[in-house]
Amino acid sequence: MASLFGGGSRSVPSGQPDQARLAEAAMELEAVSDLFGRIVNSCHAKCISTRYAEPELNKGESVCVDRCVAKYFSVNEKVQERLQAAQAAGRGVGGM
Repeated sequence: MASLFGGGSRSVPSGQPDQARLAEAAMELEAVSDLFGRIVNSCHAKCISTRYAEPELNKGESVCVDRCVAKYFSVNEKVQERLQAAQAAGRGVGGM
């Protein structure tokens, strides 16, 4: 996400926005928003009762949500690593 926060190494001449960088940032924002939505839906369904008895999360719900989010990110990271490894292996054997 370095490009989203200006971490890219390319400079933009004369203050004009670089359309490629803007498109890339928009795609990153869409991906992050999608990930957030999937985490909220998944962890809410798993951890929070449909009967809201209290205005705040109770201890059990809070712990469940924390663990759910941590597991979601852990699995997401492992999937990304495997996809990158598969792509690298495909490139090494004459793939794209």
